[in-house]
Amino acid sequence: MTTSSKYSIFLLGLMAMVLVACGGCKGTILVPPDPPEEEEPQERVDPDPKYVKEPEDLIWYETPCFNVRVANAEAEEARLPIMVRITTDTKQLVQEITDTLTVGGGKETNYVVTPTVDMAPGFYRAICFVKGKTVRNFNFGVKPFDIVSAPDMQPDYTAYWQGVKDQLAAVDMNAVLTEIESKSSSTRKVYLVEMYSVPDGLSGEPVKIRGYYCEPTDGEKHPVLIHYYGYDTQGTKAKCECPSGGSSKYAEFYLSHRGQYLNNRPASTQNPGITEDCVNIYGDWFAYQFGNKDSYYYRGAFMDAVQAVRFMATRETSDMTKLFAEGSSQGGALCYAAAGLSDIPFTAITANVAFLGDFPDYFKIVDWPGSTAKAEAKKAGMSDEEMYAFLSYYDTKNLATRISCAVLATSGLKDGTCPPHTNIAPYNIINNPQSEYHFYPEMTHDYPKNWFSMIEEFRKKFL
Repeated sequence: MTTSSKYSIFLLGLMAMVLVACGGCKGTILVPPDPPEEEEPQERVDPDPKYVKEPEDLIWYETPCFNVRVANAEAEEARLPIMVRITTDTKQLVQEITDTLTVGGGKETNYVVTPTVDMAPGFYRAICFVKGKTVRNFNFGVKPFDIVSAPDMQPDYTAYWQGVKDQLAAVDMNAVLTEIESKSSSTRKVYLVEMYSVPDGLSGEPVKIRGYYCEPTDGEKHPVLIHYYGYDTQGTKAKCECPSGGSSKYAEFYLSHRGQYLNNRPASTQNPGITEDCVNIYGDWFAYQFGNKDSYYYRGAFMDAVQAVRFMATRETSDMTKLFAEGSSQGGALCYAAAGLSDIPFTAITANVAFLGDFPDYFKIVDWPGSTAKAEAKKAGMSDEEMYAFLSYYDTKNLATRISCAVLATSGLKDGTCPPHTNIAPYNIINNPQSEYHFYPEMTHDYPKNWFSMIEEFRKKFL
């Protein structure tokens, strides 16, 4: 099973549980019930390895049960010691299972592992040893759609973002379009767009941002698709790909938000349409003005994502009743930001390995960006409580409380940058029955191989 739907496959996987509680209050006489009849002790029966089939996505909706292949390379029969260590994604030990297995000479067998402790909804790691050597290790999930990442908005959360949106509305977009003739075709024209977004603070000059816009030439209304980019780590000498003419199915915009991509390249890189040197004035984007919510980097970047929506609404070929966005990592976070903060509702968003989710748990699972956040908080004299309160304004799980559109989301179970717990945090809050979640057991911080065909198939439901 490579895909999981929150509202269908998840329900099929649930096991019914009956919880019985009893109690009383002081001063009340309780009459004890008749003692239950004693049951005959039952011998534990382990599953037959031949009939144990692991889910392809390594997501269990009941007690996990998986195989360890044990081979004996010696000619004689051997008793082989086995140990299986299961930990949480925060490296807390859940259980160590030890056993000894007799295996004939030159033969192999499967050893079935079934944890005997209660495993809460979450993501786990299993490392399997035979004779002290690792023979299998993998990450897996248990009831991931039951994971609770409670929103933690500050009391002024809504007022804060309304104030930033009001500031954006007061900015003259002043969009300038320059056709990239070498990329245009008879079916759609390609333009470099230069326009303005909110200043890097409560005052100051609006910030110029850029992007590539593809406009169909048939004069008809088209669904709108906005592409948001991941964290720009390609260096200032790397060329930004410009889309070309071709399919006119969508009116498309490829946004380069402040300080990244088209806004972080010299003209000498020959990005189509760029005639001036652009530089990153922010340094490390995640650290820029950390602790100051009136000038923090993602305050402006989130508004850039919204400005892309507002720009598309000005174009005659845009059908804003069919509004889509896609992005990976930081781009996935910008999808959530645009959907949560835009006054024009989205139809659906597709967020792969999304960044900026559930910071309090995020920082327990992997090192970055928690290491940067804690270093910046220390410089500013912020406590952990103050640090998390600040970050809550930019947390995708809090943005999710403002989103009702369908979501297609994906996780790599081996992602050490944006782990699945942080990816699923906003997804579990958005209540849309057409949403889907896909897990990839071997994927790290990357795209699924079929990402673009998968998201196109997902969008077909709404076209």
